Amino acid sequence: MPDTMPESPRDNTMDPAEFARRIRVHALRMVHRANASHIGSCFSMADVLAVLYTRVLRLDPTRPDDPDRDRFVLSKGHAAAILYAALAERGFFPPALLDDYSRNGSPFTGHVSHAIPGVEVSTGSLGHGLPIATGLALAARAAGRPSRVVCLLSDGECDEGSNWEAILFAPHHRLTNLTVIVDHNKIQSFGRVDEVLDLAPFADKWRAFGWRTVEVDGHDLGALEGALGAPPDPEKPRVVIAHTVKGRGVSFMEDRLEWHYKSPSAEQLAQAVAEILGS
Repeated sequence: MPDTMPESPRDNTMDPAEFARRIRVHALRMVHRANASHIGSCFSMADVLAVLYTRVLRLDPTRPDDPDRDRFVLSKGHAAAILYAALAERGFFPPALLDDYSRNGSPFTGHVSHAIPGVEVSTGSLGHGLPIATGLALAARAAGRPSRVVCLLSDGECDEGSNWEAILFAPHHRLTNLTVIVDHNKIQSFGRVDEVLDLAPFADKWRAFGWRTVEVDGHDLGALEGALGAPPDPEKPRVVIAHTVKGRGVSFMEDRLEWHYKSPSAEQLAQAVAEILGS
């Protein structure tokens, strides 16, 4: 397969696997151009985004402010590159604008910015996304809107007490229109999660707090679609714990802490793109 990609689609008919390949390549090029970080964090969640933006979220890129739209909140805002890539592929803006990622003065900041069409809220200070998402879910229900709210957390972010306040809040208010996804790649900024602050037994904690809890392989597109596209629980909010691999899709990045920070060289970029595109 050549190291090129045809023009981006403007609807959600794309195959999730192809969507995931496209956004991984976009993110690689963005991070390389900007000499930026967090490509490993982007790649662990790429398949989740592919399923959300091709199969689950009810969105119209021509009407990004539709009051009945679903809301997606990326709490791990340091993985901005892959979300911007997904929004470009979904048709919210031309993919050529991704070239401005992390440039001085650009709205495509290194942490997620609500200045970008399709982004609901600026994030990056960890522990803020889920509290905001619970508020959005509560407001949608109060207004009688059909909107669903999806919030994606990192596992290391679950060290934050503000998340656990929100995890208590959502079942208390029976926010059945809220889904949380945890990108459980087992690595955070300074080490492995089980060494920095062990979350185990992780799923049991969510169940004890009153959540409908599902665990899936976060790179199995069919399993993700089944979990995220399932009807809501009639009584509880839902959490999908997606077991993922940091740097997934590139052999020399997979499960490696340093790719939380490193930017690929030109040679590494070429090798990574070739692996992703299968050439």
